[in-house]
Amino acid sequence: MKIKWIAMLVAVAFNGMAAAADNIAGNIETTLERMPAELETRFALSAVPAQLRDQASVYLLDPAKGYTLSKQGTSGVACIVQRTAWELADFRNDIYIPLCYDAAGTRAYLKVIFDAAALRAQGLSPTELKTVIERRWKNGTYTVPEKDGLSYMVSPVFRTIGPPDLKVHTLAMPHLMFYAPHVTNEDIGAKPDLADHASLMYPFIGRQGNEEQSYMIQMIGAAEKAKIFADEKSLIDDLCDYRDMLCLSLEEH
Repeated sequence: MKIKWIAMLVAVAFNGMAAAADNIAGNIETTLERMPAELETRFALSAVPAQLRDQASVYLLDPAKGYTLSKQGTSGVACIVQRTAWELADFRNDIYIPLCYDAAGTRAYLKVIFDAAALRAQGLSPTELKTVIERRWKNGTYTVPEKDGLSYMVSPVFRTIGPPDLKVHTLAMPHLMFYAPHVTNEDIGAKPDLADHASLMYPFIGRQGNEEQSYMIQMIGAAEKAKIFADEKSLIDDLCDYRDMLCLSLEEH
């Protein structure tokens, strides 16, 4: 079990091609549905520990325009529900990634997510969007955070590609992502095995489309995870009521 991921690990290119093939076959709906604002706000804030939520900013997605500020915070932490994973070179309507960045990450990594949403709304194709984002990384439009920091992803639910097969799943994997641009698993001696959950309980590197967007992933412990599920039961139930694909199977708890 693991994240974005996360569109995220290594076989991103392969999965992007597989997902694109599904779309060509007409198997996946691509039009984004706007979430109810109250539910999207709760979902976004669930990514950050409860004691940090009052001070966090929240941005909500208008699929026709992009993200707009809904709640102004004071801590520099900003929270969203990401719906477009540009690195997949594929558009789907079933990607839901609640995440929060600190101030440094908001200025760097979150800006990329905002731009991807706006460009998708403007009508770019998945491959055009991927090309634009990659070009902007290369020409310096996007830069890595100016200092160390982290992205919070302690929500009880998210949906994107992930373990054990890097296909799209609804996952219960609260974790933290520390900025580690250009760092590899070899650099830290990590050997994550997506088919072996135990191997993911120690830090490993998740790569989100390019080397600049690499993170050191730290899973939340079992006791803390159980508390998150207990505290967020109403959110888990409401998400399941909203869309069946956001229901967690029993084995995910």
